Amino acid sequence: MKNTFGNNITVTLFGESHGEMIGAVLDGMAPGIPVDEVFIAHQMNLRRSASALLSTARTEPDLVKIVSGVYGGKTTGTPMTFLIENTNTQSGDYATMRYIARPGHADYTAEMKYHGFQDPRGGGHFSGRITAGLVAAGAVAITALKGKGITVGTHIASCAGISDRPFGDLSADLAALNQKDFAVLDPVAEERIKAAITNAKMEGDSVGGVLETAVTGLPAGVGEPWFDTVESVLAHILFGIPAIKGVEFGMGFALTDQKGSEANDPFRAKNGQIITETNNCGGILGGITNGMPVIIRCAVKPTPSIYREQKTVDFNKCENTSLQIHGRHDPAIIHRARVVVDSTVALALCDLLATRYGADWLRNQD
Repeated sequence: MKNTFGNNITVTLFGESHGEMIGAVLDGMAPGIPVDEVFIAHQMNLRRSASALLSTARTEPDLVKIVSGVYGGKTTGTPMTFLIENTNTQSGDYATMRYIARPGHADYTAEMKYHGFQDPRGGGHFSGRITAGLVAAGAVAITALKGKGITVGTHIASCAGISDRPFGDLSADLAALNQKDFAVLDPVAEERIKAAITNAKMEGDSVGGVLETAVTGLPAGVGEPWFDTVESVLAHILFGIPAIKGVEFGMGFALTDQKGSEANDPFRAKNGQIITETNNCGGILGGITNGMPVIIRCAVKPTPSIYREQKTVDFNKCENTSLQIHGRHDPAIIHRARVVVDSTVALALCDLLATRYGADWLRNQD
């Protein structure tokens, strides 16, 4: 089972949704990075269930215990281990579904790979619950990037067909988003999206959407050509997040509707710096950062656990059957996934920067 991401700075995930604990190990981070437990708790709160109407009724305190790699409030440079206890499990909800494949879930594929030895409760190791470890480790990565003047932030670009306003002043927008529980820039769009999520819950259904992420402050020249491009590294970790089904950079697929004269970003010199007049490429050319903001969009599918009857199979008997899920589930996960995206992007960027400059570059805080 492949649970580790990274080359110089790595993150390893462990645990199951209904096991005793879940968590992460962050290895290779430079010594001397501040470990702000208040900020870690803030990030964990952004991932937690928002309310009974917008999220699952399963609420966990998600208190993070760091048992290695920190001394005197700073990283030591040795592996950091983050432990998060599972305290609110209801495993009985899954007792009758051991061999019933939930549509949209990994129940059948897990059975095929692990031959029945996997923990099936709540999706086991495939559950979105495991992303809590990513957020804990990602908080340290975000702090390290902040010390170098690099900011990461994400908003719900659209959900249930309702669009937020585009990014404007990135500095102001990212500062605002990183303090918001519900990451929408336009207050009118925010209320409409919340209403759509609530309506989906009342109908026993779910909705998805698009998350848009911006990264500012990255120096030009980070990344590798061909197989370790900035796009491929970021896409690699982002596709590890459950429910992410598409990733694009800059204008992405919309570039296919443009001519080269429209799609190209003209270079200019301004105040002693090289910039581009537009940013259709999303801050990346030839797999390497060009100093402009990196723009990423992720497609988040509707939560697969819905309260409507669905066709499926009993894969033990190889028989057709139907399923109506019970238990506690989210009508949308996009608002909770936003901090997971921020965290994974930060972890991947720290690894890319360590590859370019060495891990100690992150320690030398501006």
